[in-house]
Amino acid sequence: MQTANSSTQHSHGNLNLLGRVYQLAKPYKAKLYTAIALTIGMAFLGPLRPFIIQYTIDNFIANNNQIGLINMSLLLLFMLVLQAGMQVWSTILTNYLGQSVIKDLRMQVFTYLTGLRLLFYDKNPVGALVTRTISDIETIADVFSEGLINISGDILQIVFILIFMFGTNWQLSLVSLSVLPFLLYAGYVFKEKVRLSFEDVRTHVSRLNTFVQEHIQGMHIVQIFNREEKELERFKEINAEHRDANIRSVMYYSVFFPVVEIIAALSTALIVWYGAKGVIQDHASIGSITAFIMYINLFFRPIRQLADRFNTMQMGMVAAGRIFKLVDDKENIEPTGSIKIDNLKGNIQFKNVYFGYNPNQYVLKDISLQVNEGKNVAFIGATGAGKSSIINLLSRFYNIEKGEILIDGHKLEDLDIKHLRSQIAVVLQDVFLFSGSVMDNIKLNNKHITNEEVIATAKLLGAHDFISRLPDGYNQNVQERGASLSVGQRQLISFVRAMVVNPAVLILDEATSSVDNETEDVIQKAIETMMKGRTSIVIAHRLSTIQHADEIIVLDKGMIVEQGSHKELLNLNGFYKKLYELQFAPNQVAN
Repeated sequence: MQTANSSTQHSHGNLNLLGRVYQLAKPYKAKLYTAIALTIGMAFLGPLRPFIIQYTIDNFIANNNQIGLINMSLLLLFMLVLQAGMQVWSTILTNYLGQSVIKDLRMQVFTYLTGLRLLFYDKNPVGALVTRTISDIETIADVFSEGLINISGDILQIVFILIFMFGTNWQLSLVSLSVLPFLLYAGYVFKEKVRLSFEDVRTHVSRLNTFVQEHIQGMHIVQIFNREEKELERFKEINAEHRDANIRSVMYYSVFFPVVEIIAALSTALIVWYGAKGVIQDHASIGSITAFIMYINLFFRPIRQLADRFNTMQMGMVAAGRIFKLVDDKENIEPTGSIKIDNLKGNIQFKNVYFGYNPNQYVLKDISLQVNEGKNVAFIGATGAGKSSIINLLSRFYNIEKGEILIDGHKLEDLDIKHLRSQIAVVLQDVFLFSGSVMDNIKLNNKHITNEEVIATAKLLGAHDFISRLPDGYNQNVQERGASLSVGQRQLISFVRAMVVNPAVLILDEATSSVDNETEDVIQKAIETMMKGRTSIVIAHRLSTIQHADEIIVLDKGMIVEQGSHKELLNLNGFYKKLYELQFAPNQVAN
């Protein structure tokens, strides 16, 4: 009983999924309806041919009527040409529908992914998301090109065949179809087995993508720690599981199709045996036996195709289920407010803020601070003290658990998130550059930024000289993640990218920690230029870069332990002074 209920729920779930998939074809209704009409027409024309052949044999060939034979032959030729044309048109339409739908769905999924909180990406492997966006969606195209429309056409053709068969000779029909229960049972077993195997295949494809994605990105770690052989062993295991899942599905095919052929041959033998007796006893004609042999061939051809197409549908439904499960998860969608501050001043206030990346595991504890308009505030502290978490909260990458954050007097969650981020520029320690030109990486497809503004900003920040020396200047392809540039060059480009939008609030997260002294001097001058006239928040390990900040906030274990100017903090003889002595005392001794 439980198995029956689960099977019913599965079928109901598949129908719901199928309905959602076909809802995606709404913008292409005319093409969808045309494809359906063509399918109905082809389903009728198929069994009509044996009927005409039977009529021709019994009425023209048997009576030696050559004119009638020629006319019927021309009619059959016309029907074949018409059916071929309809087949071509239908194939083009269904494939066009499939490609159009997956294009729209891929846009929908990608838009959804760009609107998710960073917490979602912390918990989900990139390779699995790539599988959803590329491989799984590609599979859904087959639902249109080889799926429900063609399945409906096959079923309609079977119905028309049965109508013609029983209209011609019901006794011969019953004899030829007596093998049908065996066929239905074989088809049911095949469908269920293949459905499970396809689910396994899609799961292992996702695992493969995830593994390859991670290890290509982290290949330098694999090689540095001499892990090539161990990781190869892991890859062999995952690859072997993927192979085995595919082999299982192939095995089901290899058994099912010969079974169908045997059943079809048995049905044909029954027709010949019973039909021959009918001809002798004058209960059947030569034309009807010929037509029945053709009907059976036509009957079993869509049966074979149905099994294959049901499996295509199963793959599509598995993929659709994974995709819709992803986009139906509204928990991780980034919430946004409605307030837009056109001229953001940059007054920032934290009030008793608590935050953790995992529930009740606080990274920030009872943080209260004030950053006034146009001021430069620096955060320092040991790794894990919570410095970067403050930036993540301010940019609305994560949501606080307790307390509130105010910007220009408005609660952070009430502000329109896109409008807010358009006025906040963040420069991170690990600069990410996309494949493309220097100019594209600075503008990020922002049509409101001109090339002249980019060049002027680059000159202001001291980046123009090195960019101009590149072989193609601002059109130089930086390659994936900026592989063709040095760390300092990537950092300077990120500075230009941040400043060209003229932000009201500037956030610098360890912007000089990975560059050499010469580049640091250039970057330090750029930072001083960038901070003028705007609220600035700086996170740094090197105290030399923040000594002139208006206020320095010292964090330890997620709490503010000291705050004040450089001189004030030194006079406290506390945490800050210890950090200062650790960094500068060796130099003083050397001097």
